[in-house]
Amino acid sequence: MQRQIASQADLSAQWRTSGGNSRAGAAPLVAVVLPPREGFGPGRTGAIGLIAHRLGAAPGFRTMVIGGQQAGPTFTGTEFHTARPPFWLPGNINTRYAAGVARLLHRLQPALIEVHNRPEVALALARRLPAARISLFLHNDPQSMRSARSPAERHALLSRMAGVVTVSDYLRRRLLEGVAASPMVPVVLPNCIDLSTLPPPRQRERIILFVGRVVPEKAPDAFVAACAIVLPRLPGWRAEIIGADRSRADSPDTRFVRGVRDAAQAAGVALLGYRDHPEVLAALAGASIVVVPSRWQEPFGLTALEAMASGAALVCSPRGGLPEVAGDAALYADPDDPAALAEAIIALASDDARRDGLAEAGRGRAQMFDLPPTLASLASLRHAILATFRHGRA
Repeated sequence: MQRQIASQADLSAQWRTSGGNSRAGAAPLVAVVLPPREGFGPGRTGAIGLIAHRLGAAPGFRTMVIGGQQAGPTFTGTEFHTARPPFWLPGNINTRYAAGVARLLHRLQPALIEVHNRPEVALALARRLPAARISLFLHNDPQSMRSARSPAERHALLSRMAGVVTVSDYLRRRLLEGVAASPMVPVVLPNCIDLSTLPPPRQRERIILFVGRVVPEKAPDAFVAACAIVLPRLPGWRAEIIGADRSRADSPDTRFVRGVRDAAQAAGVALLGYRDHPEVLAALAGASIVVVPSRWQEPFGLTALEAMASGAALVCSPRGGLPEVAGDAALYADPDDPAALAEAIIALASDDARRDGLAEAGRGRAQMFDLPPTLASLASLRHAILATFRHGRA
């Protein structure tokens, strides 16, 4: 244990004297730390991995990604390092993972560390690397996370981080709820989409599409229930679900998935299973209506953004951050009211002009979330942190 403490002290001294890996004339090195089980490669990547991959192109910085053991090749063009938790260390997955990440950071010496969606990992790294500049990016409700559930924990978290970023104002409000005299102003940096890489426009098919994990909070069961009402009234239309329990091809066949499959078969809805992200974008480009009926308080709603950018007319729930994403470019319906959801779908399917107008509004709305301005905002935030954060204190 004394040897470990000594190495941490040596590292802190190195960090103070070197300022991280930011030599004069060199682009500062940023280490992006994924959640321990997040995929970062074709066929197994969720929303956090996709966003981290997109943000890796921020101008003026070199970016490397640190994650857990991957089941296949990682994305090309991005430097990736696997963190291997020490088998002997007690604690939960986050604290053990943080120890493996810290071991990599000892060697790589980044100027800035950005931890995605794990407050416990960010705080563990701050303890091990007291002179490091560490930012936390929140993609989900912090009140559901270890080390951030109570106002006191969130105050302590805000006190220790060099920066805290949320992907929606909804999450920012949840972070600050009950926190008196916040020591930091969190920054909202919405999720982004690279419009230049979307599939080219093509003839729309009469498809009503759900894309997302087949889990209760995403409400695919509500989609199926609505389609059971809709399809008999819309000759020539069909409905499809793309997704599985997890964001990977070997996703487990859970009881909920089986229940949705049975209900979908009875309603005439095709359950297509997991598809890799390029296939999802291709499906969005051909669907006329996309439904995002999230039952939980959606932190952002990346599928809604991708649907709008792809030119589909959007129906979504009014929960969480979805209204921030869709604005007035969607029809809203309560996911726990299948009749209301069906009514919104029928309103678009039976009125070509209204459907086309909403799709056009969605394309315009998606421009607000395009990748280049997001990267510019991220670069500005990073420069501000590097300019103001010294020796573990802002």
